[in-house]
Amino acid sequence: MATYSIKDLEELSGIKAHTIRIWEKRYGIVVPARTDTNIRLYSDNDLKKLLNISILNRHGLKISHLARMDVEELKEKVIHITRETANTGLQIDNLIISMLELDEWKFDKILNDTIIKLGFEETLVRLMHPFFEKIGLLWQTGSINPAQEHFVSNLLRQKLIVAIDGQAPVQRNNPVNFILFLHENEFHELGLLFYSYILRKNGIKVIYLGQAVPFEDLEKITKIQEAEYFLTSFTTGITESALVKYLRNLSSSFPNHRILYTGLQTAKINGNLPGNLVKIESVTHFREYIGLIR
Repeated sequence: MATYSIKDLEELSGIKAHTIRIWEKRYGIVVPARTDTNIRLYSDNDLKKLLNISILNRHGLKISHLARMDVEELKEKVIHITRETANTGLQIDNLIISMLELDEWKFDKILNDTIIKLGFEETLVRLMHPFFEKIGLLWQTGSINPAQEHFVSNLLRQKLIVAIDGQAPVQRNNPVNFILFLHENEFHELGLLFYSYILRKNGIKVIYLGQAVPFEDLEKITKIQEAEYFLTSFTTGITESALVKYLRNLSSSFPNHRILYTGLQTAKINGNLPGNLVKIESVTHFREYIGLIR
């Protein structure tokens, strides 16, 4: 069973650490274990209970009332609210619970219900992308078990590949070409698959190279197939200096290409970069960008 600090609970549940402490003292919502130095440690069950309480509290139920409900009552109340709404914040919390429980049925049901209400692309934009941004951050800081992240990543990867496969190949004359790839030490390709789906759905040709692509292979590919744009993402830990060096190398090696870059690690970049490098701040930004070049 995993253990979490009070800071982990704050990040995962959205409930401030100060509020968690008050709820512990006043209502006995959870009873954490303690280290020899009196640091609070919380279990998976504590986290799931707090997530359910957070959902219900945001929907107007008072904490004094929630404190009197047992675990099953909390769960049933959350299921009832989930059926009535397409609120993606609520669904993200439920996806976190399904990840902690390794519950494929629950994860799949939340995802499919949201797809019915919002459509596939909007579900990816409004639900799955923010969910995996949150999970990526927590994975980087060691707040969740990597196996749990791999569990939900593989479930979504399957759906993305099916959705991408369902897009007809681009056949129009002189299409805009994108080469999508990850650098040598990067294996987290969910974001790249997501962007591949958006590009294909918008009639843009994609040359998908995937994970861990050696730099010299990029040079070989551009000699075989012309492309105006590169798109890459950085999720795995990398120092700011190494990241900037890699981007500058891309820029100088491919001066006639637009190089789009995104991902959790790009938030650390400060200072100016060459003009053919374009930072993608969000999915909304990306959709706006490709809308201008089609």
